Amino acid sequence: MVFKCNEEESFPRKCVSCARFIWTCGLAGITVVSRVFWILSTKVTEDCVCGVDTPQHKHASMQFGGRKMKTIESLQTELYGHCLQLYTQPPLENISLVEFEQFAVDRMKLLKTVENLGVTHIKTSEDYSKKLHAEVSSLNFPHRTEVSSALPSEYEKRRKDHISHFILRLAYCQTEDLRRWFIQQEMDLFRHRFNYLVSKSKSDFLHRNNLQYDTINAEEKNSLMEKLINSSYAFSGCTVEEQDFYKVPFQDALDLVRTRKVFLKDGFAYVPHQDIVTIVLNDFRTTLSKALALTARSLPMVQSDERLQPLLNHLSHAYVGQDYSIQKNIGKISLEQIDLLSTKSFPPCMRQLHKAVRDNHHLRHGGRMQYGLFLKGIGLTLDQALQFWRAEFLKGKVDADKFDKAYAYSIRHMFGKEGKRTDYTPYSCMKVILSNPPSQGDHHGCPFRHSDPELLKQKLQSYKISPGGINQVLELVKGMHYQLACQKYFELTHNIEDAGFSLNHPNQYFNESQKLLTGGKEVKRELESPQRALATQVAKALLATPSRSTHASEETMEDLDSFFQEE
Repeated sequence: MVFKCNEEESFPRKCVSCARFIWTCGLAGITVVSRVFWILSTKVTEDCVCGVDTPQHKHASMQFGGRKMKTIESLQTELYGHCLQLYTQPPLENISLVEFEQFAVDRMKLLKTVENLGVTHIKTSEDYSKKLHAEVSSLNFPHRTEVSSALPSEYEKRRKDHISHFILRLAYCQTEDLRRWFIQQEMDLFRHRFNYLVSKSKSDFLHRNNLQYDTINAEEKNSLMEKLINSSYAFSGCTVEEQDFYKVPFQDALDLVRTRKVFLKDGFAYVPHQDIVTIVLNDFRTTLSKALALTARSLPMVQSDERLQPLLNHLSHAYVGQDYSIQKNIGKISLEQIDLLSTKSFPPCMRQLHKAVRDNHHLRHGGRMQYGLFLKGIGLTLDQALQFWRAEFLKGKVDADKFDKAYAYSIRHMFGKEGKRTDYTPYSCMKVILSNPPSQGDHHGCPFRHSDPELLKQKLQSYKISPGGINQVLELVKGMHYQLACQKYFELTHNIEDAGFSLNHPNQYFNESQKLLTGGKEVKRELESPQRALATQVAKALLATPSRSTHASEETMEDLDSFFQEE
């Protein structure tokens, strides 16, 4: 999404009193990020209310030339002197809104890969490192320690790594769940990249970041030699003599304590230099956790920018995969097939919605939005959607006149035939998980996220999942890996070992299921009966406007909410 401004120029100016950047307007391509990160990293006096052109303050134009330009360039050169950093300094440069979004999306893809590999592989395994290293490289993030930052390509990679981290800080500081997820993935990524460093680069990193840990002296090392050899992994006497050992509180090296790879004495752990990543990670986690808390408190200032607020709100549960608003199988699914497809190819979230509408002949607006857009995404036409919802609602407490007045319009609106003519996008997994949680009487949401574990277990048993499979799913749910739990459900119900894809969308689940079940062939639509064909003609008569299709992102979904409020 690109946010544009009709103004032709943008002048950044700096308030002498409060040291805050002031932007008179924003041109598409002229940037706003410097102001965002400056606000988050600068202490502003309480009594200074900065306003442009007010007589109480003197504002000096910020000129990027001469000495100031050299200062910024030297700071950036120092900042990007190593391929890895602790992200303690915010970006000092300008960045376009287009670049802002691209950097954020690429880092989200990387962190999603980190999460998926962390669950499906052992984090210390060669296969895990190989796949993650390939992803880091393909997304153009720094991964080679021997390359100089003086090279333009390497400089751009380190710049992207730095800026993208701070962008996602803004997006993932908003709730405790988001902060916890972001910290975990960033830690796993940091560990992987640190372990890839050669010994010299590790020492250089520690020196650059002033990470000075207490090393034990030769006398203490000799007195503990035998115990250090026995407690440290793959160490001999010669190796111990060559290695530096760091004496740290045991709670700072819990990963090593847990795996019994370190010598403990009097509440201290004796960590060899080769395992220093454990201590560095502890510092990284502490620093990042505090930074996210501070960012969350400063967020209202950032959200006041109308260009950034929608983008940041979208990033925390953004979907970066295929666009399922474009119907590839339009008209190839018949209404008679839906019941069978719901048991074979629907993800659990849509399967429970289908069952609810069949049992109750009604869905509240959250369920209608989630399920209606999913059905649209798998290929139902507008005519079929009107038939489907009319037939079900008329079996319940809704008569034909009320359906036409209260519900038919909203269905046409969903297909882009009313209102703004927006072709609405089916919900992604992240949107289902993070937005509009279900309340009592609702059936929408994600069963793995919103169901009680015992109820989820009963539901999986009713789906004929084996006890071992149920335990695997529940373990993933316990670890808050809801999409991976759904992917495991896919593997169990399709009798495969590895799905071969990362699940991010209910319509992706349906498509992948159909590929397996039909051998990659297109879904064949069953012939309609004369009665069904007549019903189709009746539904067509409900259409009042010509077809028009436009693409829209998920943020516009809120505009549709108002049409679904009536129960």
